Amino acid sequence: MPTTERRNDTPPPRTGNTEAEVLRGFLAYLRASIAAKVEDAPEPWVRTAAVPSGTTLLGLLRHLTFVERATFLGERVTDWQKTFRVTQADTVAAVVAGYREAVARADEILDGCTDLGAPVPGRSAPSLRWALTHLIEETGRHAGHADILRELADGSTGR
Repeated sequence: MPTTERRNDTPPPRTGNTEAEVLRGFLAYLRASIAAKVEDAPEPWVRTAAVPSGTTLLGLLRHLTFVERATFLGERVTDWQKTFRVTQADTVAAVVAGYREAVARADEILDGCTDLGAPVPGRSAPSLRWALTHLIEETGRHAGHADILRELADGSTGR
């Protein structure tokens, strides 16, 4: 039976006043939240499917790594379901490091962008505004899944 470990909840970020600062601030907040949910999760729970869909904490973060790479770095994904699958070789440290590396590379691209209406660099579509909004939605959705899985694992709650 999981223990009850409570974390202090982290409030939404205080961002700048521009649209880009708000979007990037919320995306950074969600990115940090989900990485924290995974990085100190206990084994074997980090890779245990506690719900009928087979979703795991480690799989969620692995998937989001591919989403970051596809959206901002132009990498092609042919099987999105496969991005959720983990093996014993996928360590927590390696998956978290891979996610953080993808985020850092994406942020380098974003740092050079000034027009939210322009396409993501190197692509003809979507707009940067759409891409940031989509990543907030996608990361937020999976961070919510991670909240539930983490609470089932060890009772840990909060962002």
